[in-house]
Amino acid sequence: MKKFKHIFAALIACFVIQTAHAQELDAQVEINTSQIQGTDVTRIFGNMKRQVIEFLNNRRWTNDNFAQNERVVCSFLITVSQKLGSDQYQASISVQSRRPVFKSGYNSTVFNYDDKDFTFVYVENQPFDFTVQNFTSNITSVLAYYAYVILAIDYDSFSPLGGSDHWKTAQLIVNAAQSTSETGWRSGDGTRNRYWLVDNILNPLFQPIRQTMYDYHRKGLDQMYDRVDDGRATILTAINALKEVHQNRPASFNMQVFFVAKKQEIVDIFKEATNEEKTKLIETLNLIDPANQNTYSKIQQ
Repeated sequence: MKKFKHIFAALIACFVIQTAHAQELDAQVEINTSQIQGTDVTRIFGNMKRQVIEFLNNRRWTNDNFAQNERVVCSFLITVSQKLGSDQYQASISVQSRRPVFKSGYNSTVFNYDDKDFTFVYVENQPFDFTVQNFTSNITSVLAYYAYVILAIDYDSFSPLGGSDHWKTAQLIVNAAQSTSETGWRSGDGTRNRYWLVDNILNPLFQPIRQTMYDYHRKGLDQMYDRVDDGRATILTAINALKEVHQNRPASFNMQVFFVAKKQEIVDIFKEATNEEKTKLIETLNLIDPANQNTYSKIQQ
């Protein structure tokens, strides 16, 4: 009996340790294969989904300790559009991450991006090897890149420029992919890709976006449970600070990424604002994000 007590105690200790040091991501993964055919599609991509989930959720991405309830909630949707070879596929990957708001059951979307430059080779049950410094496969590098982007944005939302280390790690992954033939990693592959997302955000000209992430969420949304008006006023000031980025880089990729995630939430927050706040906000938004003027007009409705 004493032996079993020791075994039970050891199991409890292991559980406590694992709970105290949970991995950083809580990722939901879906793979859409409706556009391709084959008798083995369900089996192959079922195995791939399992491996992607394990890669994202079981890997330690940082040296920080996360409690189970602190893991970053995110989702990955891989849509496979074409089979290019025996094990090679054309796809897109949509990535979204959310952040809890203090004293509420609400999760605020902080990143929502659709990456269409995603081809990959998947050999069933082959281990997902990855190191930051070396490009071993497009599938692991793309997944790891977005894992660090998710963490960088999450950290930025909780402390001023808090995600710097994770942005820099994402940039190291980009650097390691420069010699690959896969698209989306180089400056010459277009102006809206993995290269520019991280290269821009580490440029001092884009620092107001990162500061706005903190002010908007930590000093704004997180305060609205107790002080709605103060929190909303802080969010208005945070958005107004983005004018500096617009002046330096009009219609920039990173600003568009920010507003894809936040535009509907901004409308919802300011529907109950004062007329003066609404007028100031809409004027700013129509200047810095003119593509979504129709969405922002709903604030006045």
